[in-house]
Amino acid sequence: MATTAELFEEPFVADEYIERLVWRTPGGGSRGGPEAFDPKRLLEEFVNHIQELQIMDERIQRKVEKLEQQCQKEAKEFARKVQELQKSNQIKEAADIIQKLHLIAQELPFDRFSEVKSKIASKYHDLECQLIQEFTGAQRRAEISRMREVAAVLLHFKGYSHCVDVYIKQCQEGAYLRNDIFEDAAILCQRVNKQVGDIFSNPETVLAKLIQNVFEIKLQSFVKDQLEECRKSDAEQYLKSLYDLYTRTTNLSSKLMEFNLGTDKQTFLSKLIKSIFISYLENYIEVETGYLKSRSAMILQRYYDSKNHQKRSIGTGGIQDLKERIRQRTNLPLGPSIDTHGETFLSQEVVVNLLQETKQAFERCHRLSDPSDLPRNAFRIFTILVEFLCIEHIDYALETGLAGIPSSDSRNANLYFLDVVHQANTIFHLFDKQFNDHLMPLISSSPKLSECLQKKKEIIEQMEMKLDTGIDRTLNCMIGQMKHILAAEQKKTDFKPEDENNVLIQYTNACVKVCAYVRKQVEKIKNSMDGKNVDTVLMELGVRFHRLIYEHLQQYSYSCMGGMLAICDVAEYRKCAKDFKIPLVLQLFDTLHALCNLLVVNPDNLKQVCSGEQLANLDKNILHSFVQLRADYRSARLARHFS
Repeated sequence: MATTAELFEEPFVADEYIERLVWRTPGGGSRGGPEAFDPKRLLEEFVNHIQELQIMDERIQRKVEKLEQQCQKEAKEFARKVQELQKSNQIKEAADIIQKLHLIAQELPFDRFSEVKSKIASKYHDLECQLIQEFTGAQRRAEISRMREVAAVLLHFKGYSHCVDVYIKQCQEGAYLRNDIFEDAAILCQRVNKQVGDIFSNPETVLAKLIQNVFEIKLQSFVKDQLEECRKSDAEQYLKSLYDLYTRTTNLSSKLMEFNLGTDKQTFLSKLIKSIFISYLENYIEVETGYLKSRSAMILQRYYDSKNHQKRSIGTGGIQDLKERIRQRTNLPLGPSIDTHGETFLSQEVVVNLLQETKQAFERCHRLSDPSDLPRNAFRIFTILVEFLCIEHIDYALETGLAGIPSSDSRNANLYFLDVVHQANTIFHLFDKQFNDHLMPLISSSPKLSECLQKKKEIIEQMEMKLDTGIDRTLNCMIGQMKHILAAEQKKTDFKPEDENNVLIQYTNACVKVCAYVRKQVEKIKNSMDGKNVDTVLMELGVRFHRLIYEHLQQYSYSCMGGMLAICDVAEYRKCAKDFKIPLVLQLFDTLHALCNLLVVNPDNLKQVCSGEQLANLDKNILHSFVQLRADYRSARLARHFS
C-alpha cells in the first residue's frame, strides 16, 4: 500500500499513473531491456494493484465519513452556542425593555390602560420566572459566570430577592451531613463566602441573609428539638444542654465575625442568637436556682442517710438566741450533752460536691445571664451555697459538735470538737477559694460586691464565734480531765513522806499522767488548726494548765524531801510546757519552778531567794503563800526570817 501511495502525484493524470506503474513492473518494458516484455506478469500486477486501490478507497471513504460526522457535530455545537448567545442577548434586551415598560406602566391611569398594564405585568412576571429558572439551572450546573449574568439582569427586578432565596436554599442542599450541625454551618458559610462575591453585586447582603436563614431555621429547630424534650422532665440535663448549645452557638458567631456582613455585624449576630434562645433565657435563673436547691438538698440528705442520722432541729428565734447569748457569756452547756460517737458530721466529699454544683451554676450564670442581670443572678446562687454549705452543713455540724462537748467535770470524756475545728477550717478555705475564683469575677464591678462581702463576713464571724465557744469549752474539759487525774493520782504523802530517807521516785505518778495527757492534747491542737490560731489556743491552754498546777500545789504541805519532789514535778511540767513553744507559758512555769524552791531553801537564805531575778517582781503575798506550805513554817526561826 505504501508503494501504491507513492505512484500518486499532484495533479493526478491517469495515463501517467499507468505508465509509471508499467515501468516499475518487471517485464513491463516495451523497448527491450534486461527483461523481455511479459504480458501475463503485467496483467497479474494490474489485477493486484486494482485490489490494493479498492482497499485504499474503502479506508479513505471511512475516514471521510468520520470527518464529515465530526464536522457536522461541531457545526451543531457551534450553532447551539451561537443560538444561546443570541438568546442570552435577547433576554438582556427583553429584560431592559420590559423593565422600562413596567416603570412607564406604573404612571399610566388604570381605567384607560388596564389591558396594556395587565399585559406588561404578565410579561414582566413571565420573564422574571424565566430568569430565575435560568439562574437555578446554572447553579445546579455550577456555572458561576452564567449565574453572575442572570443575577445582574435580575438585580433590577422585584424577583431579585427570590433569586437570592433560591441561591441560599440550594447552597444548603447536602450541607448538613455530619453529626455536628454547628461545624456544618461554619463550613457552609466559609464556602459561600468564597463564592458569593463572584456571583452577586452585594455579596455581604447575600451572605448575611444565608446566615440569618441558618440561624432562624436550621439552628433554631435543632435547639428546640434538643431542649424541649428535657425542659420539664430533667432540669439537670436541660441546663447542661442549654449551656452547651448556647456556647456552641456563640462560638459559631465568633467564627462568622471574620466575614463581611455589613456595618454592624456584632449587633446582627447578637440578635440572631437572642432570637433562638430568648424563650429559654428569660426564666433561666429560676430553673438554675430551683435545680441547685434540690440538688444540694439531695447531696446533704444522701450523706446523713449514709450515717443513719436524722437531723435534729437546731431551732431559731428568741429562746434559741437567748440560749446562744448565755452560752457565749457563761460558757455553760445548755441542755443535755449529745453523744456523737466521734462523728463530726462534716464531709469533705459533700463539700466538694456542693462546691462543684455551685461552680457549674456560676459558669452557666456567667454565660447565660444578661450582663445587667449577672451580678443579681450570681448573688442568688451564692445565697444558695451559703444556705446549704454554711448553714445546713457546717453550722449544723458546729451546733451538733457543741452539744456533744461534755461538761468540764466529766470523767474520761472524748473530745471530738477539735476534729470539727480541723475539718471546718479546711472547708472554710475551699469556700473562700470558690468565692474568690468564681463569684468575685461576676460581681466585682457591681453594687452586689459589698453585699456579698458583708454576707460572707457575717457567716464567717458566726462560725468563728461558735468555734471559739467550742474550743473554750473543750479547753475547760481538758483542764477538767487533768483535775480528775490529779485528784485520783496525787496523794498527800507524795509531798510529806513518812520516811524522808526512803524516797525512790524522781517525780510523782500524777505528774507523769498529767504530762502524758497534756502532750497528747497539744499535738491534737497543732493538727487541728493552722497559723496564729494554734498559738492562740495553745497559749490559752498553757495559761489554764499553769493555773491548775499552781492551785493544785497550794493544797499540800511539804516536807524537805516532799518539796524536792514538788520541784521535780514542776520541772517535768515545765518540760511539757516547752512543747507549747509559747514564751509566756514557759515563763509562767519558770516562775512556778522558782517559787517551789521556797519549799526547800534554807530559812537563812529565804530573803535572798525572794529577791532573786525570777521572784523579785512578784507580789509578797504570793511568796508568802508558798512559804506557808512548808511543814516547818511554824518554827520561830522560819517565821522570823520571812517577816
